[in-house]
Amino acid sequence: MRINILAFALGVGLLQIQERLPALPLLAGMLLGLGALFLLARRQPLVARTLTALICALLGCSWAALLAEQRLLEQLPAEWEGRDVQVVGVVAALPHAFERGERFEFVVESVETAGARVPRRIMLSWYHGWLEDEWREGLAIRPAERWRFTVRLKRPHGNANPHGFDYEAWLFERDLRATGYVRPRAVAQRLDDFVRQPSYALERLRDRIRRSFAAALGEAPYVGILVALAVGDQQAIPAEQWRLFRQTGVTHLMSISGLHVTMVAALFGGLFGGLWRRSERLLLLLPVPQAAIAAGWLAAVAYSLLAGFAVPTQRTLYMLSVVALALWSGRNLGASRSLLLALLLVLLIDPWAVLAPGFWLSFVAVGLLFFVGTARLDVGRGWRRVVASWGATQWAVTLGTLPLLLLMFQQFSLVSPLANALAIPLVSFVIAPLALLFAVLPWPVLLHFDHWLLSGLMAVLEGLAVWPVWEQPAPPLAATLLAVPGVLWLLLPRGFPGRWAGLCLILPALFWPAARPAAGDAWVDVLDVGQGLAVVVRTARHTLLYDTGPLYSAESDAGQRIIVPYLRASGIDQLDALVVTHRDKDHSGGVVAVQEAVPIARTLSSVQELPGERCIAGQTWEWDGVRFAVLHPAAADYERKAARSNNMSCVLRIDNGLGRVLLTSDIEARDEQALLARSPGLLRSEVLLVPHHGSGTSSTPAFIAAVGADEVIIPVGYRNRFQHPRADVVERYVGRQLWRTDRDGAVRVRLADGGLSLLSYRAEYRRYWHGQ
Repeated sequence: MRINILAFALGVGLLQIQERLPALPLLAGMLLGLGALFLLARRQPLVARTLTALICALLGCSWAALLAEQRLLEQLPAEWEGRDVQVVGVVAALPHAFERGERFEFVVESVETAGARVPRRIMLSWYHGWLEDEWREGLAIRPAERWRFTVRLKRPHGNANPHGFDYEAWLFERDLRATGYVRPRAVAQRLDDFVRQPSYALERLRDRIRRSFAAALGEAPYVGILVALAVGDQQAIPAEQWRLFRQTGVTHLMSISGLHVTMVAALFGGLFGGLWRRSERLLLLLPVPQAAIAAGWLAAVAYSLLAGFAVPTQRTLYMLSVVALALWSGRNLGASRSLLLALLLVLLIDPWAVLAPGFWLSFVAVGLLFFVGTARLDVGRGWRRVVASWGATQWAVTLGTLPLLLLMFQQFSLVSPLANALAIPLVSFVIAPLALLFAVLPWPVLLHFDHWLLSGLMAVLEGLAVWPVWEQPAPPLAATLLAVPGVLWLLLPRGFPGRWAGLCLILPALFWPAARPAAGDAWVDVLDVGQGLAVVVRTARHTLLYDTGPLYSAESDAGQRIIVPYLRASGIDQLDALVVTHRDKDHSGGVVAVQEAVPIARTLSSVQELPGERCIAGQTWEWDGVRFAVLHPAAADYERKAARSNNMSCVLRIDNGLGRVLLTSDIEARDEQALLARSPGLLRSEVLLVPHHGSGTSSTPAFIAAVGADEVIIPVGYRNRFQHPRADVVERYVGRQLWRTDRDGAVRVRLADGGLSLLSYRAEYRRYWHGQ
């Protein structure tokens, strides 16, 4: 059974890395063929077992493909992107506030615009624009309300960068098949205050509890954490606090995780069992163990529902259900069989769970605990045994999840074992239960005491956060897989010979070197940051960042969301130069995040308020056989006030003798003319970053001809409000290879001995849910 479940899981996982879904008739035919072979070979045990495993793998692939096919059928037609559509539906989940707006899931019940077709589940944003504040007042939304909205939608789309977050996969797993926003000053009418359905009623209850926390604590600094522990609203936690949790390795504790659900089940089951055994009549009705198991499982279900039944919570509940059913029936399934049955149940219900890092981390952590619990020899008695068991658990989880953390996040908190040793018991057995108790018995004194305890824990975590975080390049999958037997070998009980030899298998994942260009070569990566610009240039021993992408909101920018993770995963721990071309927020929005994350040796910019040097035409330098030259603006441009900040954009040319790349930022027609007049011969390049995202104010025919690039890259956001690139501008580049970050994702330019080459990330990492 174990091999067959693993084969089924392998089939599900293989389906999720396919560029296109396989044809269901083809899969059915393959199943029939394997079934016929199994019938012919059933008398040969080894062949029969092999065929059974293959059939299970194909069943897993077929099951995942069938569900994916059904989900893909519901999509927004391309012709209805960006058009006003009037819909009626229900606010299906807790709204999440952001700067000047709210975001919420919306279940569409009817479409009132003739001819329009809209997916049933969509994600909407409702902005509080400055002019609409007065009109917006009194229209605050709550879960379970029915509304009539005029909306504009687009298909799911996210930034596509190496080692980046796949937003489209996240939406697909949650069956959100379109995103959009409520049109200002258009129809927005509340039709029903409460739609009576169990799922909507639960969301309204979660909203009421969230409001009660806010009413009791007001502007207390850690109220968001307590809300997250009670009702699973992770959006309530500020970004700065998330950063602290990552630095100390306790992120998993600050939301409703498997540990909290298990804790609730254990506490409630134990309490209920203690009360049950006090009644002789109840004891005759049902034995205490079975009553405690049933009560604990029901408590876990209730807590999971209160937490919004998010995907990580679902996984934990399914695992607990398998264990509870086995214990209820009196059967000892064993640790490995229980874990594998839970894995099967999770994948049958949610085959996309394998896309989430939490899926792997949770199953690996539980598996390691089972492994340590069954293999560990008894150590001491009394409190010594408790301490030794707790230490063994911390050691197992810390060491066992290390390869996965490095593969997925490229960092690991060195103080994580100490921080978790303190935080796990305090959060799981005191802070989280008190938050839940307040949700049932809203006594403000109780919540204030809970917040006081949490404040003490946060103070300790802030002290621990000064310790460094281990950061390194993302190791290849092969190195991570090699580390798995090394981890298991290290976790063998004391007395097994040569346990520390397992460390040799882990070392490649810990010290895998960062890939760098050869001497004289240059790598130029145009990242997909939406409507903005960020370019990473690497030589053999140096790195330059050209612009830092847009500012998305008061708490989010391209620096922290895209650039810094990319630098970390690529093994770039410092910048030899940062070029901030001009002050526009779509180019300078991530400056602060980058400055805080990595040391910067030199800064060039046309922004006079930014510390560093001015970028001035004529500046040149050479790194590792690669030459850099600033072509714009001229020194005289700083003496007169430019009409627009775009006119002060720093233009940079990269040349290694094998090819040239011209980075133009947001220069406009007048700047192109100045460049042509000043140094037309210096513009000639094989690769051109199209000026100003392909706007109508740039890319004059004379400039395009002077550059003469065969490869042109347009950094542009998907369906951006500026309608970049303009169709007439795109026409001017006909006959050249055109790359667009909204369509191709990050574009990698390689100037190497083998010649000039360009690759798009979406072409390398295309999945069947992309571009649907």
